[in-house]
Amino acid sequence: MVMGTDFGPLASTIRPLLLTLVTLAAAWAGGRLLAALITARLPAWQATRPGHWPPALGHLLRARLPIWALLTGIWLASGYWPLTPEGRVFVARALFAAGALSVTLAAAQVASILVDTWGATLAPALPVTSLTRNIVWSLVAVTGGLVILNGLGLSITPMLTALGVGGLAVALALQEPLSNFFAGFFISLAGQIRVGDYITLDSGQGGYVVDFSWRSTRIRMLANNLIVVPNSRLAQAIVVNHQLPAEDLAVLVEVGVDYASDLAHVERVVADVGRAVMREVEGGVPAFEPFVRFHTFGESSVDFTVILRASEFTGQYLVKHEFVKRLHARFRSEGIVIPFPIRTVHNAMAA
Repeated sequence: MVMGTDFGPLASTIRPLLLTLVTLAAAWAGGRLLAALITARLPAWQATRPGHWPPALGHLLRARLPIWALLTGIWLASGYWPLTPEGRVFVARALFAAGALSVTLAAAQVASILVDTWGATLAPALPVTSLTRNIVWSLVAVTGGLVILNGLGLSITPMLTALGVGGLAVALALQEPLSNFFAGFFISLAGQIRVGDYITLDSGQGGYVVDFSWRSTRIRMLANNLIVVPNSRLAQAIVVNHQLPAEDLAVLVEVGVDYASDLAHVERVVADVGRAVMREVEGGVPAFEPFVRFHTFGESSVDFTVILRASEFTGQYLVKHEFVKRLHARFRSEGIVIPFPIRTVHNAMAA
């Protein structure tokens, strides 16, 4: 007598397993296909709406859509298995937590991208810096975290109450980081120091503002070194912003000529050289009319100041360089003398 083999338990396992694998593969492939279609369609859609779809959002969707489709496939595949009610609740909550976490991270990333793309246009008073990106990212992440906890059946009210009660202790423990954070936030909000501005600190150091972070402000010196200033220190410092209220600035050059010089002729020559420099040298302001102000009878010369103008702070160096070269050559051709310092010494003993 041949005994039959019972394939019932094995078949009941193989069938759900096969259906699960097929569902997961179909979900993943569907997600990849949808991401590919959206990515392929983006250039044509972007062409009709220039500036309205940052390319980074397309890359984000292409990376996230297959994951979301796979999570959906797992949820569908869970129906093929004979789970207990408790098991189904556990799977549902785990999938919800994973999906909500992925959506929250994606939303936070989207918010950061939108801040980078449109922040300066929509909110000129709040410049785009690392600080603003981190604030927006944190707000979205915290909101998503609260939604996840609530979806998992955890009451967030006691957590918020405990957070409020413990806030004072946390503030005292993190006094320095929080002071830097709020100082950086208010500096950014005030708009008196902006990313890209050339500033000089009361310590004498200066450079271009590179970024505001939650703790410090980074300033790039002309020598390409980096100054890192705690935000709280920067908020208390005396700062000269060389690009406010306007980016262009006066350039003063001190000159002296011999006492025998015709000062009216000197003034005409200097103004003529200054106009040429303003028109022809990069960094000059072509519409500006240079002028001369005599101010001192010096020990060996009549001294005066030439007022030029540069389009921005570092442009003044090339403007001064070219002006001094051209003025020296023009004075030589015009016979105008820039005297050497002369000092007469009377010897009382010899007298």
